[in-house]
Amino acid sequence: MKKNPQPVSLTIMGKDYRIACDPDEKDDLIHSAQELDQKMRKIRDSGRVSGADRIAVMAALNLAHELHVMRKQNAMLTQSLNENLANMRHKIENVLENPEIQ
Repeated sequence: MKKNPQPVSLTIMGKDYRIACDPDEKDDLIHSAQELDQKMRKIRDSGRVSGADRIAVMAALNLAHELHVMRKQNAMLTQSLNENLANMRHKIENVLENPEIQ
């Protein structure tokens, strides 16, 4: 069944935006807009960057960096989990093949 995108009103740095999104993604979109607004305001309030376009680029760069770091951590955790599961599977197979060792 195709979902009908619904308009969602967002406010970022005092400007209103209407974005169409699937109803089941609305809460995530609102949360993302709030996080972006907070980051942009923090950059603006630091006084080191001026101009909405530069503030937006710095916020986007910060968010992209955070995403990159989290993806890297996720890949490392996934690899570690897979290694641990393979190790467990090997131990279980050994026990099942040699029940007298218990």
